[in-house]
Amino acid sequence: MWSGVGLILGNLAYGWLLPVEFPQVLWMTLAGVLLASAIYYFGFSKLAKKNIRRITDMAGDKICIFAFQEWTSYPLVVVMIGLGISLRNNLPIPKPYLAILYIGIGGGLFLSSLHYYLHLLRSKRRVSTP
Repeated sequence: MWSGVGLILGNLAYGWLLPVEFPQVLWMTLAGVLLASAIYYFGFSKLAKKNIRRITDMAGDKICIFAFQEWTSYPLVVVMIGLGISLRNNLPIPKPYLAILYIGIGGGLFLSSLHYYLHLLRSKRRVSTP
């Protein structure tokens, strides 16, 4: 889920940055990547690791598909979606500047999603190793 949303946000940002001239698009992209690094390091990576620990500790074979994050996080997701729609449609922020934020959040989500994949790969190796 996090990977998909990160890619969607990155794709939107890419489209908004297409008409921007080279020197400015470089700085805007760099700002977005720096923001993504900060969001990853200080926020989403810690949340992903916490979610992985929680899921790993769950007993039983059948785990709900929505268990990749706590139920208490879903209202925050709804707020973030609403904020994203509002920023895109209702505020007079030029799309190239909004792209910086979308790169930041999308990049942070995508990078943090890699923790889930790494955990899955490590789990598969442990199971297949005699």
